[in-house]
Amino acid sequence: MAGQMVTIDGNEAAAYIAHKTNEVVSIYPITPSSGMGELCDEWSAKGYTNIWGAIPNVIEMQSEGGAAGSVHGALQAGSLTTTFTASQGLLLMIPNMYKIAGELTPTVFHVAARSIAAQALSIFGDHSDVMAARTTGWAMLFSGSVQEAMDLALISQAATLETRIPFLHAFDGFRTSHEVMKIERVSDDVIRKMINSHFVRSLRKRALSPDHPVIRGTAQNPDAFFQARETVNPYYDSAPFVVQNTMDRFAELTGRQYRLFDYVGAEDADRVIVMMGSGAEAAEETVNYLIEEGEKVGVLKIRLFRPFAVNLFINSLPETVRSIAVLDRTKEPGAIGEPLYQDVVTAISESMLGNKQRFETPPIVVGGRYGLSSKEFTPAMVAAIFNTLNKKRIKNHFTIGIHDDVTKTSIPFDPSFSVEDPETVKGIFWGLGSDGTVGANKNSIKIIGEGTDNFAQGYFVYDSKKAGAITVSHLRFGPKPIKSTYLVSEANFVGVHQFQFLDKYNVLEQAAHGACFILNSPYPVDEIWDNIPRNLQNEIISKKIRFYIINAYDVAQKAGMGARINTIMQTCFFALSGVLPRVEVIDRIKKSIKKTYSKKGKALVEKNYAAVDATLANLAEVKIPKFVSSTIELKSLIPDFAPKFVQNVTGVLMSGRGNDLPVSAFPDDGTYPTGTAKWEKRAVSTDVPVWKSETCIQCGKCILVCPHACLRAKTYSPNRLDKAPTTFKSADAQWKELGDAKYTIQLSIDDCTGCELCVEICPVKDKQQPETKAINMKKAESYRASERDNWDFFTMLPDYTPYSTDLKFDNVRNIQLLKPLFEFSGACAGCGETPYLKLMSQLFGDRSIIANATGCSSIYGGNLPTTPWTKN
Repeated sequence: MAGQMVTIDGNEAAAYIAHKTNEVVSIYPITPSSGMGELCDEWSAKGYTNIWGAIPNVIEMQSEGGAAGSVHGALQAGSLTTTFTASQGLLLMIPNMYKIAGELTPTVFHVAARSIAAQALSIFGDHSDVMAARTTGWAMLFSGSVQEAMDLALISQAATLETRIPFLHAFDGFRTSHEVMKIERVSDDVIRKMINSHFVRSLRKRALSPDHPVIRGTAQNPDAFFQARETVNPYYDSAPFVVQNTMDRFAELTGRQYRLFDYVGAEDADRVIVMMGSGAEAAEETVNYLIEEGEKVGVLKIRLFRPFAVNLFINSLPETVRSIAVLDRTKEPGAIGEPLYQDVVTAISESMLGNKQRFETPPIVVGGRYGLSSKEFTPAMVAAIFNTLNKKRIKNHFTIGIHDDVTKTSIPFDPSFSVEDPETVKGIFWGLGSDGTVGANKNSIKIIGEGTDNFAQGYFVYDSKKAGAITVSHLRFGPKPIKSTYLVSEANFVGVHQFQFLDKYNVLEQAAHGACFILNSPYPVDEIWDNIPRNLQNEIISKKIRFYIINAYDVAQKAGMGARINTIMQTCFFALSGVLPRVEVIDRIKKSIKKTYSKKGKALVEKNYAAVDATLANLAEVKIPKFVSSTIELKSLIPDFAPKFVQNVTGVLMSGRGNDLPVSAFPDDGTYPTGTAKWEKRAVSTDVPVWKSETCIQCGKCILVCPHACLRAKTYSPNRLDKAPTTFKSADAQWKELGDAKYTIQLSIDDCTGCELCVEICPVKDKQQPETKAINMKKAESYRASERDNWDFFTMLPDYTPYSTDLKFDNVRNIQLLKPLFEFSGACAGCGETPYLKLMSQLFGDRSIIANATGCSSIYGGNLPTTPWTKN
């Protein structure tokens, strides 16, 4: 029964099944699982029903523990109930999970697996959260792709009802949860046939009810607890066979066959990798390539991790295997090995005790760690592991993908090794958080995936700052299924949506020979060549790259779209990539625009249409000279006078080369210096506030509301102005307590996000020009050089302290003179929280100890590479 082809991400794939097969959905948001709860909430709000024709009741609780508690309660009342979680959220559910499993209550929790906070918090993916829950008695089923996230979500739901064992359905956070892929959606008919109504009625009958009173969940003494704990053994013994039968039934209905342990590779393989999750897709891709090269290798994908079926596992391995590498995407400090490794070693050891031994000589088993916090796992690493397994002395407890120069656990690999299909088209797009680049690329993937026979994949690399940070989109599409669960390294198409990136990043480093490059440029076609850095010119010439430009901001403004350039850059991609005929693609983009923006009004749709129509007329090809001629060099992100740690570690992280840092570069207990945000200088705003000193009444309101502390005020002695830059502005200070002091409002132009709050709150207008205030938005490029000099001078002026004057700091006007000890955070433009933290830091910062749990405040307040809490 073939389903409809759709282009969605892993979160939507799992949530679709959860919403179709449950009556109660209890949610609490946590990255990267939030999307599942949001979608279910949206679907129920729109009246979408489950397979029984009822609208699931979606309840948002006040914590993950509350969500798990409400699931427990709803299950005991006989309702089909689910939730979604990750990381610390899953840990907070563990007490309820023990109870749910102990009471043999069927449910599925869908987990976008994510790192647990250790030396630092991380919002990115690995298996440390799921592994922390492995003693709860829950079955654990792992998906490795977006298609599997949908299919195994349904298999989990069917199996939990039959086995009465609750299931954790896990897939890798971000790598699968946010990866957009073209998949086959499971039809309602298949879902109905997979869910056995007999087991649903059995759940109903076991519900607590005054109609048949029982007590469940007693407190037991030593005379009873041990024996009672062993009563569940038959359920766990039979569960693997039930799951496999469920998989077989699913295969009959859809043609997609899954096994508890799926082996891919040579029948006579001598080396095998054992792993689970999305990394197995890259391993499978590599195995298929190596087999064609004559290698005898294979990969065994673990789908059902709990209960671990020893005999089925052993029988899934080729009899010829002589060495096995077990890969865990987690770390358990102090353990003899990571969880999957320990299970495999135990399984092989136990198999050798039986009468029927599969192996004449037990294979050598070594364990390795990979991919923590979404660290890349590529075919090059897979190949290196197989090479290691060929050695006489095989390194055990190794790491792959990092350089461990402390305890020497890492094994080397060749980053240039590639197995990608040459027919697959690959694109990289550099954008700014919240500039629409990611959304446009998701639309592009859907247009390609659903409008052509091509398979499509989109993966998006986010900085974990809240907004205004770099985003890099990695797109693939081609005639064959895509199993490349890693970043694009040789792109046929590169789009750079923000011109200022050229100063900081080698944006063409991953461009393939002959690639197409589109740049959003403020310079016209006859001026652009000498306004790009030398390194970029060299890449263009040496790789014979086709170079196109468009002034997307100019097109957007003329179309009435402000600074939203996503639709324009998307049109450029389709016009240049040739994936679809131009006429056809324009029609598809406009249909996508109508679907996306029609709820926001016809006017917005028409503006987007106008932008699309104007794009092709403004797209220009740059004629490439034969020689490099630019005098512009790639700028160092960190000045020479910065502290050594900032230069050697922080700066490397800022440049996007953190993967190159060895283990020894990092503090072992997670302790980092404060006040590093001042070194970042993102320069993300195209419009910035400019102070009009003659109009200003020095009220301090603009300083108060600035979310990023990039607008500052100081008073100082007039003689300080002797060394001021010529463009530095000042006015007489309007404080009688300060005598003849001067006053300046100064902007740190490279830290401003252009939120305009300062302009909005300014209470005064110029009497001669009523349309202007004491502070007004202007084009940043006209002021960037002079304001950088002005800021440098301003920072050398003495800071005010609350202990050095008779001024009382109990009003907005006076507080503006105090130095904030929370500055240049990664918060969203216009953030409503950070002005309060900044104010607190001005009043009490040098006497404060800050304790922070999680949420926005942990990301804009403590996120590497740079942090805003500082000192005086």
